[in-house]
Amino acid sequence: MDEQLSFAPDTLEAIGNYVYRLIDPRNGETFYVGKGKENRVFYHVNLSSNLVSENEDPVSLKIARITAIRNSFLRVIHVIHRHDIPDAAVFEVEAALIDAFPGLTNVQGGYGSDSKGPMSPLELDNKYSRPTISEEPAEKLVLININRIEDKSTQDSIYRQTQLAWRISKERAEKADYVLAVVRGVVIGAFIADKWLNATHENFPERISPDGDMLDRKGFIGRTAPPHILEKFVGDTGKRIAIDSMKHVQYPIRYWRI
Repeated sequence: MDEQLSFAPDTLEAIGNYVYRLIDPRNGETFYVGKGKENRVFYHVNLSSNLVSENEDPVSLKIARITAIRNSFLRVIHVIHRHDIPDAAVFEVEAALIDAFPGLTNVQGGYGSDSKGPMSPLELDNKYSRPTISEEPAEKLVLININRIEDKSTQDSIYRQTQLAWRISKERAEKADYVLAVVRGVVIGAFIADKWLNATHENFPERISPDGDMLDRKGFIGRTAPPHILEKFVGDTGKRIAIDSMKHVQYPIRYWRI
C-alpha cells in the first residue's frame, strides 16, 4: 500500500481543526505534536518544496528524524489525537499534548506552556502566592523565558543561565533598559546587558566550546540590575507577571516597549 499523504474529500469536510502526533515506527516514540486543518498532518513528510515552512529550520531535529525514518525504508506513523476542535480550544489542546510528551522535536513549546504547563501542587502554590507585577512598567524590557533552571540561589547563577543562547533581534535587544529572566511566568532575575554578541566560542570562551558556535543565536555580556530595579521586578522570591501583554505565549523572547 502506498504511503497516505492526504485525506479523502469527505474526511476533509468533516474533521475541522485537529491536533496530531508524529510517531517513530522504530521505537514507538512520539517525536512531534502539531495542530492543523485539512492535510497539514502530512505536510512534514511530503518530500517537496513544502517540506519546510518559512519559519522552520531545514536541518531541525524534526526533519532529521523524518529523514532517518525514511532512510530506514519505514513510514512515519500519523495519529490524529483529537479532531473537530473549536477554534478557541485548539491551542490549549495542542499545548496540553506537547506538555505530555517530553523530548519532542518541536521548536517551540505549547501555547501558554511557560505559565500554565506542568507544575507540582507546591509549584502552583509558590507561583500564585507571590507578589505580582500588575502596573505596566515604563522601562524598555527584554523578557527571556527559561524552561529549565538548575540554580536560582543568586542573581549571578541566574545571570549565567539567562545569558545565552537566544534567537533574538540584536537591534531590538540593544534598546532595552533591562533583561528579565522569567520562569513559569515569574520574574526571578533582572540584568543590564552591556553587549549583545553572536553565540560563539570567541565571544563566550568559557561557555561555548570551539566547535559549538551558534551563529543564528545571541548572548549578552552584562551585570545584575541595581537594587531598586531588583526590588521592582524580582523582590525577595520573584514576582508573578499579571499583565497579559507582558506574558510569554509561545516564544522564549518577549519585548516590552521596544
